[in-house]
Amino acid sequence: MNATRTLFLSPRVTATGHVLADAARRRGMRVETLRDCRAPEREAASAGDSLYSGPLFADAVARGLGLGLLEAPEDWLARLPHEDTLREVEFTTIARARRLRRPAFVKPPNDKSFPARVYRDGSGLPGQDAVDDDMPVLVSDVVTFALEYRLFLLDGEVRTGSRYATGGELDVAPLAADPRRSEVLGFAGRLATEGLPSAVVVDVGLLAGSGWAVVEANAAWASGHYACDADAALDVVLRAARPEGEFAAAECRFLRPAPEVIRD
Repeated sequence: MNATRTLFLSPRVTATGHVLADAARRRGMRVETLRDCRAPEREAASAGDSLYSGPLFADAVARGLGLGLLEAPEDWLARLPHEDTLREVEFTTIARARRLRRPAFVKPPNDKSFPARVYRDGSGLPGQDAVDDDMPVLVSDVVTFALEYRLFLLDGEVRTGSRYATGGELDVAPLAADPRRSEVLGFAGRLATEGLPSAVVVDVGLLAGSGWAVVEANAAWASGHYACDADAALDVVLRAARPEGEFAAAECRFLRPAPEVIRD
């Protein structure tokens, strides 16, 4: 193994960061916790380098580290057939969402610029003083998931999974120990994954009285592992955040745009 590979972590301490760091060290990787949002000076990323952090921190340091970040297209959930979502999902702008006059679940597609939750109507969304009118959002019908699961996917295959909620409340257990495991894997196996990057996290859930549906897609390099296998989750993270030069042309469309890095 190449001991020069590095897994970079944000200053924010998380349980997932800890378990991924332990898994990386077992592989002979170096683990470095960055202390602020200034990426260290370096000529280029080393093969095998990766990053685990939240989106805002990743935006600040990824380019300076020479890393590219895979994520699902912002409109992926809205483009799925109704049979995979069991609800109406629209990809639109926050300016249009502010005109909603009904309850809806509204979220930014790939970051946390405002809280993802059910809004009574569009008047509760952030105003023009907080976010630009053309900011993309996903607007979804309000549904209740009886069970929710997190799946780490590599090349369309579920590498590890975990239940994380029952009836909307945190309820964590390994997928391998869950009585619905075969149903979860069966639903995941029929999902069309050609519109997703090679390494990604997909959350799925059971809608009471309706069936299985996709909750959302998440970037592997920013997703909590819950009770997923740490080594399998790390495999997905290492593919999802890696040196920019390692991405084939077909994958470049899934790379998260990164702003310029602030340097001393």
